[in-house]
Amino acid sequence: MKNTVLLGRGKSIREVPADDWLRAHEQIDMTERLSFMTSEHHRVRNTAVRNLPLNGGKPLALADLVDKTGLERSRVETILEELERKLFFLVRNDAGEVSWAYPLTTDRTPHRLHFSTGERLFGA
Repeated sequence: MKNTVLLGRGKSIREVPADDWLRAHEQIDMTERLSFMTSEHHRVRNTAVRNLPLNGGKPLALADLVDKTGLERSRVETILEELERKLFFLVRNDAGEVSWAYPLTTDRTPHRLHFSTGERLFGA
């Protein structure tokens, strides 16, 4: 097996040596990109990722995240907006429920996940 990474851009896919890809990504400063996140941002995101598989394949409602994080509703709403807008950690459906919390999604994708605890979900 080749040690390569497939990069897609538009309708084309090209192979890049994995070492080149890793070197390029080592130069990205994630500290700066994540600097907007408070402990509350991390709590909301981690709660979404942890609970999405436990929600029976359904998206997480705002009320569920409020209940599970212990944060005020308005604060959770603000955090969800910021996480969507600033780094694309989460995606909400038309009903405002979290349907996608990287690396998981309730949306059907080709990437089926089966957890050792029995839950099933899709990879984002």
